[in-house]
Amino acid sequence: MPFAQLGIHPDLVRAVRAMGFIAPTPIQTETIPLALQGKDVLGCAQTGSGKTAAFALPAIQRLLGRNLHGVHVLVIVPTRELALQVDAEFRSLGQFAHSLHTAVVIGGVGYGDQRKSFSEGAQVIVATPGRLLDHLWQKAVRVDRLEILVLDEGDRMLDMGFLPDIREIIGKLPSARQTMMFSATLGPEILRVAAFALREPVRVEVSRPTSVAEGISQVVYPVLQTQKTQLLIALLESTQVRSGLVFSRTKHGADRLSSRLRTEGFSVGVLHADRTQGQRNSAMEAFRAGRIRIMVATDIAARGIDVREISHVVNYDLPRHPEDYIHRVGRTARAYGAGDAITLMCPDEQPYLTAIERYIGVTFPRAMLPGFPYTVPPTLTPPRPKTFRDLNWSRARVSRMRRRR
Repeated sequence: MPFAQLGIHPDLVRAVRAMGFIAPTPIQTETIPLALQGKDVLGCAQTGSGKTAAFALPAIQRLLGRNLHGVHVLVIVPTRELALQVDAEFRSLGQFAHSLHTAVVIGGVGYGDQRKSFSEGAQVIVATPGRLLDHLWQKAVRVDRLEILVLDEGDRMLDMGFLPDIREIIGKLPSARQTMMFSATLGPEILRVAAFALREPVRVEVSRPTSVAEGISQVVYPVLQTQKTQLLIALLESTQVRSGLVFSRTKHGADRLSSRLRTEGFSVGVLHADRTQGQRNSAMEAFRAGRIRIMVATDIAARGIDVREISHVVNYDLPRHPEDYIHRVGRTARAYGAGDAITLMCPDEQPYLTAIERYIGVTFPRAMLPGFPYTVPPTLTPPRPKTFRDLNWSRARVSRMRRRR
């Protein structure tokens, strides 16, 4: 189905074509007609499946041909990178809607330019919760004319502890509004948020919430923790990595790893919460332009990087939550393309990998890199099953502890 048959304005069809898109993705096909009817939508689709355009196109169409002042569309996202990404897509989709004005409201930058954008009549605001609340508390922005609220990556916002902020923000918005919530996963917490934020929403699911994109090839390399960096370097040298995203669990780990990769001659950027907004923007621009081949990042980047040419995602450290694995590997194979997801697993991380495999219903193949000097065989020894003797010893130990109390 072409975009024109979804009921969107010819100027928006023209913009979509200018961006190189020919046909809508499944989430766009299902969501856009509902959103144009003004219905609340609870959408679930894989990362990289086009959720932003699914809510941006109907939102822009609502504003076309109207001489509007003040905020009419509010998009709340969990990270600064995602806010910049969503704002850029709004601008691209609205490039032929000359009266469209957008603003990004995020932390890490000054308040002055953001207040100026409000006074100049920004109709669309893309914001992170904390900074938006600052402006609301200071009465620097009015939201009494709001028509559309979008909660993007709702599950990630809950993971980051934004639920109280979201509740407070929603309490300040007009009740007569259209609300759309989008997420790559749907869990009980998301449904509880939907219960107070949305009114009789139409639920749209175009894929199993616990699945990854079909175009992603996944493999696990069992290795000792002390050999991870050496194996990563060997993989980068032996694999055709055009553009790679490497995930570290900690900020200090990301700094150490990026420094080591630079000494090995790789062009490397680093992205985490301790970097200034200017440093994060510069790193992302260089990564998108291809001046940086490898980006080392923490999970702050799992929802905020939309670079179509990422060929490989490497889990240097396994995430502690299975949902984070889906969002990490979703940075490759964007827009139903193809990509590779590589996981380096040390013995202590086996429980995390088991949880991920159970969550998505897939057992990843284990692999060895030919010629790599493994200290131990990469096949990990499973834990010895408990015997009756072990169980009896455990019960006796518990009884002694209870008597001591």
